[in-house]
Amino acid sequence: MGRNGLQSGEIIFFILAYIVGGYRKAWEGLETLIKEKDLDVDLLMVVAALGAAGIGYWLDGAILIFIFCLSGALEDYTMEKTNQDIASILKYRPEEAVLLKDGGEVKIRAAQLQKGDIVLVRPGERIPCDGHILEGQSAVDQSSITGESIPVDLSAGDTVFAGTINGQGALRIHTDTGAEDTLLARIIHLVQEAKNELPPSQLFVERFEGIYAKTVVVAALLLMIAPPFVLGWSWESTVYRAMIFLVVASPCALVSSIMPAILSGISNAARKGVLFKGGVHLEQIGEVKVVAFDKTGTLTVGRPKLTDSIPSEGFSEQELLTLAASLEYLSEHPIAKAIVGHAKDAGLSLESASAMQAVPGMGVSGTVNGRNCRIGKKELLENLKIEDAVLETADKLEADGKTVIFVETDGTLAGMLAVQDVLRPGVREAVMKLKSMNKKVVMLTGDAKLTAEAIGRAAGVDEVHAELMPDQKLALIRQLTERHGKVAMVGDGVNDAPALAASAVGIAMGSAGTDVALETANVVLMTDDISKIPFAISLGRRARRVIRQNLTFALAVIAVLVVSNFWGGINLPSGVVGHEGSTLAVILSGLRLLR
Repeated sequence: MGRNGLQSGEIIFFILAYIVGGYRKAWEGLETLIKEKDLDVDLLMVVAALGAAGIGYWLDGAILIFIFCLSGALEDYTMEKTNQDIASILKYRPEEAVLLKDGGEVKIRAAQLQKGDIVLVRPGERIPCDGHILEGQSAVDQSSITGESIPVDLSAGDTVFAGTINGQGALRIHTDTGAEDTLLARIIHLVQEAKNELPPSQLFVERFEGIYAKTVVVAALLLMIAPPFVLGWSWESTVYRAMIFLVVASPCALVSSIMPAILSGISNAARKGVLFKGGVHLEQIGEVKVVAFDKTGTLTVGRPKLTDSIPSEGFSEQELLTLAASLEYLSEHPIAKAIVGHAKDAGLSLESASAMQAVPGMGVSGTVNGRNCRIGKKELLENLKIEDAVLETADKLEADGKTVIFVETDGTLAGMLAVQDVLRPGVREAVMKLKSMNKKVVMLTGDAKLTAEAIGRAAGVDEVHAELMPDQKLALIRQLTERHGKVAMVGDGVNDAPALAASAVGIAMGSAGTDVALETANVVLMTDDISKIPFAISLGRRARRVIRQNLTFALAVIAVLVVSNFWGGINLPSGVVGHEGSTLAVILSGLRLLR
């Protein structure tokens, strides 16, 4: 490459390339210089490219601009994805509410609700406010807020949250807070606040860019002025050496030390079902000291399954399941669906049920094949004498975090069923792998303590924190960060969003995760396979190692070329070859992460 042989037409195309690729960076650099009285790498890159063009090396300058613009485009894309977080949470806020006023119903915007308003929520609708139930009973799906896997049976006096989903019953709710003070609104604020916190590594990079740019520009200016007076050089030789300095000291190799390695690592991870939303997250995950898991939908499958079937004396397991599934066949409750699904999978033929009657918050009664039957909580069978041994077995099942269902027919206990949200396949192996990598593994959940502890024991985690609201999860993430170092949070729900945003690396479940979790997280497990988390951490470690090697090499080459420029007398072609050779070397080094 040289400055001779370029035709005027070629130069015109190079000028157009410089304008298209460099005008934005030049403008941003000039704005920083004029408004903030500061220099940055944006302006330095443009000056270096113009310097190369000024001594005839148009192609070198174009390459510098292209690489730097590619880096900027990827950074802008990551920022745009981040800005979508808040918008995705807003879909969980109901648009309308039915206000009960002056003996009638009035539809208003949910954002207009005030403290003290009475609202009506019909079956299947989202609850528009934080408040307490005045009338009605229903099973409310609170998984988006608390993370509880099974809808909670609520009645008069119980608390409800905006954004949760009402079940089968109509509810009259007293609004306890204004629309701007609901728990969902606070989640939105917490996500926004946590996302605005810059990690220390980002702050370091910004400081380094400013220092590097100032150093190179000041040095170039000194090299253009001082040598004729100090060393007796000619002005022609001085300008020539200063231009070589601008080219060899430009951060092209430094930039290339990072992006090819990051992109290769991201590509490698994507092939294995792990989606990184930006290069910084690949670096960050390699430094993680603690991995915090949500329970429902993350460590577990997110829906209850029948785990135990214990028939009483005189009944077979098949009879117990047939009776229970026949009673629950028409119910939409998740526990009922688990029982019916298990019976169908077992190939059982269900019997017709009649005179069905729901007992709110307790269970169901009805007639199956001429027999009077009931199924539900122990309290539903208060008139039935249950042996102490059976009650002890029920207590043990509940201590294991299971929900126990009793079945009665014609005044006789037919048996018990237990349902539980079970672990995903491979969870225990993944947790053991993380612990073998010296990572602390904790579980944060809104579920009840007994249920959480049972799942925690089965998964093998180090710590279990239960009955947490979203702001409490966020506080625990910050505490863990202060005590141990960087934390990776793995979750799937709206209630996990603040913790995902505040952690060093937020990891969301790709299939089971809500839109909010997917948008807030930095990493997405496309197949919900948490065994990929140890792989992602190992890949992050490799990426950091390769980047450190590349940066060390690039800085060493720059130092050698700068010294050789003034004391070894290298010419411009040699400087360009050394500079671009080092750039090519670090790019090839980064491509190792594709393997």
